[in-house]
Amino acid sequence: MKAITLPSFGGPEVLTVSEIPTPGINADEVLVRVVAAGVNRADLLQRQGNYAPPPGESEIPGLEVSGIVVQVGSRVEGWSEGDEVCALLAGGGYAEHVAVPAGQLLPVPAGISLVDAAALPEVTCTVWSNLVMTAGLQRGDTLLVHGGSSGIGTTAIQIARRLGVRVAVTAGSAAKLERCRELGASILIDYKEQDFVEELRAATDGHGADVILDNMGAKYLPRNVAALATGGRLVIIGMQGGVKGELDIATLLRKRGTVVATSLRTRPRAEKAAIVAEVREHVWPLVEAGEVVPVIHGRFPAREVARAHEELDKGTHIGKVLLTI
Repeated sequence: MKAITLPSFGGPEVLTVSEIPTPGINADEVLVRVVAAGVNRADLLQRQGNYAPPPGESEIPGLEVSGIVVQVGSRVEGWSEGDEVCALLAGGGYAEHVAVPAGQLLPVPAGISLVDAAALPEVTCTVWSNLVMTAGLQRGDTLLVHGGSSGIGTTAIQIARRLGVRVAVTAGSAAKLERCRELGASILIDYKEQDFVEELRAATDGHGADVILDNMGAKYLPRNVAALATGGRLVIIGMQGGVKGELDIATLLRKRGTVVATSLRTRPRAEKAAIVAEVREHVWPLVEAGEVVPVIHGRFPAREVARAHEELDKGTHIGKVLLTI
């Protein structure tokens, strides 16, 4: 089969279309013929040599796909050859076929094309597991999402609004903020021109954010803690702003705040299966009702994978970037 491999680390030009063996499957896995794959920031980090896959997982980039089941393991129940699916992966998505643990499969939601379904698994699992399962987001809360126009951000806005949550976002342009407003965000902060701590305090009468979903890490740590409401929860899911920051423990104690850092890719398969099951139960009905939609910036054929990575690198995208395989 053809797959996009990394003979070396570096810029987008190192991504190489190679001929490699089709993967075999274990008894609890299915083989999926890939139709499309999501392009995520984790793929860019892996390409640069900064984010190795978990031990034993595929070295091929790609953390989510959509496609058709072509082989089913002997212990797999509930899935059959020919099923249209999308899947959460630890790697291997940039290829014509990928082996997937059965617990990480989702049906393609009604009303979503097979290609566009590749935009859903990583973002929905990330958002639901962090906001609901970890942070306990609930009706009446105020949520601050950094990078509101990203794939995760656009999904977080929609899910949070359906939960009855007030959503604040940061983004770096008027166009991005307008798209966030269209999706349901009501507090719009241009991080290039405004201080998100001050803006959030003003918009919430000093309350702050009950939950913050942060992709920046170190750079935002002190201000995130300052922006928390009493009893607030800061969930860090990225390190775009560095890995070492200063934590004001006195402020955190005074606010009885919580700081949590999570990673989806490195979780054990059983934990991923539990997250996928919750997403299927709680988020998939919203998608099928048209209340949560995949926001897609662009679709690129696999031969243009370098251009897809460049698009994500530029940071001007709104929503997801997909590869068609």
